Parts: sequence; structure tokens; C-alpha cells
Amino acid sequence: MKNNNKKTAISCYLFVVILLFSPWVSCEEQNEALNLSVEDLLNVEVTSVAKKAQSLNDAPAAAFVISNEDIKRSGATSIPDALRLAPGLDVAKIDSNKWAVSSRGFNGRFANKLLVLIDGRNAYTRSFSGVYWENQDVMMEDIDRIEVIRGPGAALWGANAVNGVINIITKHSAETQGGSLNVGGGTKEQDFGSFRYGAKLSENTTARAYVKGFNRSDNTHLSGDKAGDDWDKVQGGFRMDAQISARDALTTQGDIYQTHVNQSSYYPQLTPPFQFTGKDTNSASGGNVLSRLQHTFSPTSDYSLQFYYDTYSRDEGPYHDSRDTLDLDFQHRFALLDRHEIIWGLGYRFGHDQIVGNVFPNGSSIFTINPVSVNDQLYGGFIQDELTLIDNKLWLTLGSKFEHNDYSGFEGQPSARVMWAPHNQHRLWAGISRAVRTPSRVEQDFNLLSFVTPPQALSSPPFGTPPVAVTVQGNPDYRSEQVITYETGYRTTLTKTVSLDVTGFYNDYSDLRYPLPGAPSFNGSSVIQPLIFTNQLQGKTYGVEIATIWQMLDWWRWDANYSWLHTQFDNSIGNPQTGVSPKQRVSLRGALSPRRDVDLDFWLRYVDTNFTVGTFGNASVKGYVTFDLRVAWRPYAGIELALVGQNLAAQKHLEYIQENQTLPTAIDRGMYGKISWSF
Repeated sequence: MKNNNKKTAISCYLFVVILLFSPWVSCEEQNEALNLSVEDLLNVEVTSVAKKAQSLNDAPAAAFVISNEDIKRSGATSIPDALRLAPGLDVAKIDSNKWAVSSRGFNGRFANKLLVLIDGRNAYTRSFSGVYWENQDVMMEDIDRIEVIRGPGAALWGANAVNGVINIITKHSAETQGGSLNVGGGTKEQDFGSFRYGAKLSENTTARAYVKGFNRSDNTHLSGDKAGDDWDKVQGGFRMDAQISARDALTTQGDIYQTHVNQSSYYPQLTPPFQFTGKDTNSASGGNVLSRLQHTFSPTSDYSLQFYYDTYSRDEGPYHDSRDTLDLDFQHRFALLDRHEIIWGLGYRFGHDQIVGNVFPNGSSIFTINPVSVNDQLYGGFIQDELTLIDNKLWLTLGSKFEHNDYSGFEGQPSARVMWAPHNQHRLWAGISRAVRTPSRVEQDFNLLSFVTPPQALSSPPFGTPPVAVTVQGNPDYRSEQVITYETGYRTTLTKTVSLDVTGFYNDYSDLRYPLPGAPSFNGSSVIQPLIFTNQLQGKTYGVEIATIWQMLDWWRWDANYSWLHTQFDNSIGNPQTGVSPKQRVSLRGALSPRRDVDLDFWLRYVDTNFTVGTFGNASVKGYVTFDLRVAWRPYAGIELALVGQNLAAQKHLEYIQENQTLPTAIDRGMYGKISWSF
């Protein structure tokens, strides 16, 4: 292994030397992204904060934009890995095919306080209150930007946008004309490829279609054995954009995918040896179609009407989960009396699911849910008023979401925000918001055999105890979790080459999920000890998030992020059944383009100690450091060769231990090469 690492390091060094010392070209032809000024970066357009186009600098929220160029130069090959670029997000890789992603704490595989959108389509699943990240994918080259909003976005986006909103926005098809072919492979990214072609269908209509696929190899358990977590996926899709008239635009797009996921898991059983380990081969498939009509009345007035249908089906060890979702949204924006900008909208969502417990080859089953299939509905509306108090100086934004769901009934989620611009280089903002995380199907209807304590031998009568089966049970009376959030922030361009964005927040949570012991029973061979979901936990989090950019030279940029988070729960009860995110996270990236045809990028990250509370006990993950390196060369127009090293600081490291079932898996060091051809 040491010899292989040495050879790899020598190969990387020689590659860099060859690139840097071949003939120089004019600095005027350098990488376009590095030619953007710091002010340009802060003025990039965002739409997720206020459901309208505005500059990042004018957004009264903790907003951060990950650009397409950022994603490419980071070497990220998946959406969760790209999200590591944003401050305040806790992204941990559980194994090769699973991630834990959250904002401002409460991390876990099914982190339930973060809303994720892809071109306006909600990726949050009602079944488990979370995101199947392995299902969510797009062609990375076609991402225009990822808008990350830390803090509540519920006043506009509704329930479950408690600690943040992630909006993945793909490029207009007019920007992806022609062909794009990307192929590569390596140690962990064994082989991958994507092909996209865009064409002009008529004078006012453009379209593109793509297909992509990959095989990713397995990692290792902490014991050193192979984790068996390799997986593969194939996905395809299309997008069409039509300018129907001078005032009307129509977008239609869709995706379809199939994936096979492997994992090594351990499950409890009621008979000796009371636990068994097996290698699961899970599968998932799904697709979606979305259409959006936008009409412009004037520069200050427009409306949009959006429809989407999403479906997925997956087998995952203990259960089979399938869901169909139909969603319809209308939004209208208009100016009123010169000082008010009103945005309001209505929405309706219908869902149908089927969740069935699987029977293992040994005849046992650990998961049941009743009823097996349900229909659920969500309907509501929102209204927001942005009031200009002092022209170009002071703005007040008031709004609220009002909606009704079949699990907790009516929910109101108001917000108030103020933005002050004492100078054109300085922005100060503050806000107070209420948000809720509504119950999922599982939290009200399921029963899970969590673990079994083997029988104990005693030296005196009754000379032994039966096994104790601990089951986690849903609660029909389980209600929404709530948070009141206080935020304040400051943005500035200190100089033409340095920007600073600082956010402070305080979250006061109530009615958090906590499993309490119920009355035990005896079934003739085992004692059944239920743990029933309740809303009896309270908690607080507070912290600081800092992002800064330094354009040191025309061809050299630094991006640095720092996040500090403190989590505190009601000590009279205990911790929730979820992860407690690291207290500190640091990210430092350097992007160099010393020549028009050469990029050199490095990325250093530090993640503090993490703590997981699960049904199999508590686990601590030590802090770790990672280092990624990317070198790219464009020998001809339209062709790029890239070499990427990931997690180079250590041979392997642990990032997260899943709350149940999956054995702790270390993330291995990896390297891959990639060839991109645009034509």
C-alpha cells in the first residue's frame, strides 16, 4: 500500500510540473471564473430567499451560492459532496452510497429539518421526513448553481424548511447547446460517464437530453474488512425551454433513473444468536416530470404556474417503500403603491405511498407499518410584502405560510426580516421566524424491532431472564416539531478583492422527537419493551457562520469558511434519537489558473468531533482533516483532462455512524481521472 501511495504522489507531482512549465500564454485569456471581481460574486442572482430574482448581496438571509465552476473545480461527483462547499452545512458520508446532510445541527441519514429542491421540485419524502440522497442526481455539468439558505425558509417554502433550504438549479437549455461528453475512472470512482446534447428546435425553442452512469467501489469497515457498499446507477433526462411569446416562457423537463446499492448490515432477531449480519443488495428506481409556465406583465409584475409528478420505488433491507407525488403551485408578484412588492401563492400536493416490511431469508422481519398504504394531501398559501422604508437604505419584509396537512392539521409559519444598507459596500440584516417540521408517516404508524438483549443467566431463582426485545413505535398523536429562530448578519466588500459574510443565529426548539419507554409486555418467549415517539424534548442551538473570499491575484482566489455550533438539550430528559453535529467546521480552498489552459485547485477541510445517538447506543466520531487536489489541463479548445485526488490526508477516516443497521464504514482515499469534451 505504501509503495502504491508513493507512486501516486510521484505521478501527481510530475503531472503538475509538466503543466506548469510548458509554454505560457497571455493572462488576458485566463479562467473566466477567476476574472470575476469580488463584487460580481456578491451580486450573483438568487431566487430562493424571496421567490424572486435578487442579488445575493441584497438578500436578508444567510444565503450562499455554489456556482457551476465551484463544483467543477472542487472535483465533487455528487450533489452532497458539492454541498460541502457551503458554510453552516453538515455533510458527512456514511458509506459509499449514503450521506447525512443537515443545516445547523440535527444531522442524520434522514435529517428532517432541511428542505431540498431541484428546479422547484421537492425532494423531501413524506414517508420518512428526509431525503434519499442516493436518489437525487443531475448531470453535474448542467448545474447552473446551488442556492443554500441557512435558517428557516418556511414563510415561503412551507413545512420542513426549518433549518435551511437547498435549491439546485440547472441551466437553461439555451446555455447547453451542442454536445458534452465526460468519461473517467479511478480507485473509488471506478468508472463513470455522461453525454448530453442540446439543440435548437425552432427560433424560440431549445432543448437538451442527457444520459449518465457510474460504478463506485466499496470502502472498508473500521476492522479493515471490505464494507461491501459498492453501487451503480444509470440516469437520463431532458429539458426544453420555449419562449412562447414576448411575455410567456414554458419549461418542461424530466428524469428517470435506476440504481443498485450494496451494504453490509446487522439486524436483530428474537431467536439465538439474537442478531444476524448480511449483505443487502438494494435497488431503487424512479422518475419525474415538471412543467412551468411564466408570464411577465411588466418588470415589477409576473406570475408562474408549476406542475410536477414524482415517483420512486425502493427496496431497502427491512422494507419496501414506493411513493407517487403530484404537486401544483401558483405564484404572483406585483408592486403596490411604489413602496410595496407583494408575492403571494397557492399550492396543492397529493401523495400516495405503499410501505411494506420485508421478510429476510431466515424468515424474520423487523419492520411493520399499519396501514400499508395511504393517500395524503397538503394545501395552503403564502403571502410576503417587501416594504421599502427608506429608498436604497432600509427594507422590511413580512410574510407567512399557511398550510394544512393530514398529519398535524393547520400550520402557520410567519417571518419578519429587515435589511439596512448604510453604504453601498455594507449590508446588515436581522430576522425572526417560526417554522415547523411536520410528522412523517413512519412517526405515526410504524413498528421497528430495534435490538434484542439476549437472556441473562442468574445464580438464584428464577435462574434466568427471557430475551428483551426493544421496539420503536410510532404514535398517532405525534405532532409537529417547532422552532423560533433569531438571526442577524453582515455582508461587506472590505476592498475590491476581499469580501466578508458573517451570520449569527439562535434557535429555540420545542416539541422535538424523543422516544419514551412504554409499558412492557410478555409474548410467551420474550419481553417486549416499546419505545414510543413523543414530543417531550426541548432544545437550543446557537452559532456563528463566516464566509470570506480573497482575490489575491487575477489568477489566484481563496475561499474560506468557518462554522461554530453549540447544541443544548433539556437535560431532564436526554438527547434526541439523531446525530449532534460537529461544533466546528473549517474549509479552505485555493483556486489557481496561472495559465489559460491550466487549473490547480486544493481544498483543505477540518471537521470537529461528531456524536451520534441511535437505537444501538451512542457513538463518537473523532475529528478529522481531509485534503483534495485537482489538476486540469485544456490542450485543445473544448477538451479538458483532469486528475483529482480525494481524502489525501489519510488512508481512511470515519465521518458518520448511521443510527441503526449499517456497520461503521470508513471513507477511503481515492483518485480518479476525467476527460471532458465539449463540441
